[in-house]
Amino acid sequence: MQDITRLTAAELSRSIHARSVSCVAMMEAYLDRIDRVNPALNAIVSLRERGGILDDACACDRELADGHSRGWMHGFPIAIKDLSEAKGLLCTWGSKLFEDFVGQTDDTHVERIRAAGAILIGKTNTPEMGLGSHTTNSVFGATRNPFDNGRSAGGSSGGAAVAVAARLLPVADGSDMMGSLRNPAAFNNIVGFRPSFGRVPSGKGNEIFMRQLATAGPMARNVQDAALLLAIQAGYDVRDPQSLPNEALDIRPEADHAGTRIAWLGDFGGYLPFEDGVLDVDRKALNVFSAIGCEIEEIVPQFDMDTLWMSWVTLRAFNAGNGLLPLYSDPEKRPLINAQAVWEIERSLRQTSAEIFDASVVRSDWYKLVCQLFERYDYLVMPSAQVFPFDIDKKWPDEIAGRQMDTYHRWMEVVIGPSMAGLPVAAMPAGFGPNGLPNGIQIIGRPRGDRQLLQFALAYEQASGINTTPLA
Repeated sequence: MQDITRLTAAELSRSIHARSVSCVAMMEAYLDRIDRVNPALNAIVSLRERGGILDDACACDRELADGHSRGWMHGFPIAIKDLSEAKGLLCTWGSKLFEDFVGQTDDTHVERIRAAGAILIGKTNTPEMGLGSHTTNSVFGATRNPFDNGRSAGGSSGGAAVAVAARLLPVADGSDMMGSLRNPAAFNNIVGFRPSFGRVPSGKGNEIFMRQLATAGPMARNVQDAALLLAIQAGYDVRDPQSLPNEALDIRPEADHAGTRIAWLGDFGGYLPFEDGVLDVDRKALNVFSAIGCEIEEIVPQFDMDTLWMSWVTLRAFNAGNGLLPLYSDPEKRPLINAQAVWEIERSLRQTSAEIFDASVVRSDWYKLVCQLFERYDYLVMPSAQVFPFDIDKKWPDEIAGRQMDTYHRWMEVVIGPSMAGLPVAAMPAGFGPNGLPNGIQIIGRPRGDRQLLQFALAYEQASGINTTPLA
């Protein structure tokens, strides 16, 4: 009998609704695999008791027998990233300060996933407060890369990425401010999709207007599954006035991409350092684009990239640091906050309103430049990460190609451009280096061009032949 966990999410949904696979059988297959594989990887945390999960699966089978489906994800096992609240489940944010906190409500995208029929079985691991692209924290420890257990899974959606790559879940939710969907996708050879800002409503609709850097999005083993999950997460919500209107996100292969214009940004003209071999892997993707008829031009954006970095650092600290300030201000809680969070908080305290305004001007200028690029090119392509998965015991890469990293997150600078512009990004596998470790690329679409980008990413996926499910 075929291993149920090897079915794509789309195949799984069809099988469930055709009743050729029961919800209980599906759930048992995933729980058995979690029992066998997760202890070595530590991707799923706060796992519910097995009996209660199977009772929920039985209820889903009874509903189907009565002719009722909750939706596309009917009976699916799902574990929510541990930065989002899910009613009745622990939500620790990877922090000792919240290790006993139980979610009282669902965040908006969680609410929608539950309404689509998914059974919430637990959470996926994340760095403390989601800061830093390395999934480790003082509550649950580190999540390990399935291709090399001694390596990082990336982050902050590291637990989600590993759960998908290791077939512990059919799909997973993630979120992305500074590459948190894109870096772990690259490190785990899967698909991560950062939607246009506003495509997926934020939080519970109670987010501050100024917080326009992070977004939730899907992770999957293929583009079609990512698009299906995004369609569940996306759509206008009156509680979030910045959320975008509902829009069809169904995708289908397009036959002809001849003449599609691609700008390859690479290392930004030598501005960004890369670990040896990363760009060699990522350039393999350019051969795929050429094979389907795309026209590729390597460009260097005419922009002061270091100024863009300083703008990013200022706006990120403004968003992340100020939100954590109450914890920092409490002398009993401050010792329990990690170095990354303290860095953001203390920087936010030093910033002036004029500096924040100036950073916003730089961001606006960057957006204008990107729009000008899209007058000449259909897609922008760049690496998803500047390094291969690194030693799991390392806090973060402090040096790349002989260049010292001056902050805990500078090694991920390659991802900030799309975040600053609020653009949709498909993080796609590019292949493996001689070290056997994966890396990937970002395909960046036009403003709000999510569906078009997904269709192009599907064409790349089909032409690349990259196997995203190699694990036994």
